[in-house]
This record gives sequence, C-alpha cells and structure tokens, in this order.
Amino acid sequence: MNRVKLSDKTFVSFIQSEQISNRVRELANQINKDLKGKKVFFLGILNGAFMFAADLFKSIDLDCRITFLKLASYEGTSSTGKVKRLIGINEDIKDQTVVIIEDIVDSGVTLEHIIKQLNGYEPGDIKVVTMFFKPEAYQKQIHLDYVGMEIPNKFIVGYGLDYKGFGRNLNDLYQLEE
Repeated sequence: MNRVKLSDKTFVSFIQSEQISNRVRELANQINKDLKGKKVFFLGILNGAFMFAADLFKSIDLDCRITFLKLASYEGTSSTGKVKRLIGINEDIKDQTVVIIEDIVDSGVTLEHIIKQLNGYEPGDIKVVTMFFKPEAYQKQIHLDYVGMEIPNKFIVGYGLDYKGFGRNLNDLYQLEE
C-alpha cells in the first residue's frame, strides 16, 4: 500500500514494517546488554507507543516489569504544547532503572513533563527509548538513550501513531502527503 486516506488527509508510504522490526530488535539487544543485572521498570507512553512497547518488550531478556502512562499533547497534526496527565503510575519505582518507551520524540515537551513526574517517585535512573526522533523539531536538552530512527519533521502515522485516532493499526509508517 503506497497511499492511505485517513479522515480528510492522504498519507504516503515512508518506512516499511521490516525496517521497523529489525530496528526494534537491535534496540532490545542494546538495552539487554546495557541494563543486564539491574531491576528495570519499563514505562510505555500511551496511546502511540503501544505497538512499539509490545514489540520491544517481547525481545527484552531482563528482570523487569512494564506499565503504561497515558498523556495527550496532540490535536490533529500538531502538538498543542500542553501535556495532560490522564493515567498515572501505581507501582513503586523507587531506586529502580525506569525506561520510558516513547513512540516519537519531536519537541520534547511531553518527555520533559514525564521526567518531571517520574523524579517525584525517586527512581534510581531514568532512560529513554524512542522509536522515532525528529531532531529538527527537538527543543529540549533531555538525553535520548536509545533512538530507533531519526526522521524529518513531517507528520507520520502507522505503527501506533495516529491522525484523529485513525492509522494506529498500520504496520508500515506513512507521512502526510504534501
């Protein structure tokens, strides 16, 4: 499928699912190596990271747990710049290595908000893994420990990312047609 129509917009093929799957396995292997022997708590950010979190977690071979945090900062095709906390953390993460699983980091506003919240739980360390990263849009100084793919500052859908709630189920990644 080279083009898909979601609601009132058309998207064109950008990154194939095989490329994404290969990169997810590479990220998991690196995380397994780097965090071996540590108590690790994965924190998937909903809704967008659900596919990435599931695929990544299937390849993780550590003493670990996973939960999800739901935040929202998008409306349509652009970030609102405001992050709303919707579902919080109910587990004890004190002194543990917390790995934030993000679908995409663009401005960094959402990530900054998450890290500020997490620091109140006194984790031992916080790591960030993101499947997609838009360096052109990044406005923060937060270190990204694991980056799947750097992409241009274009609106994308598929592999968990959506437009108005549509397109999350697409295996490939698509970008907005110009």
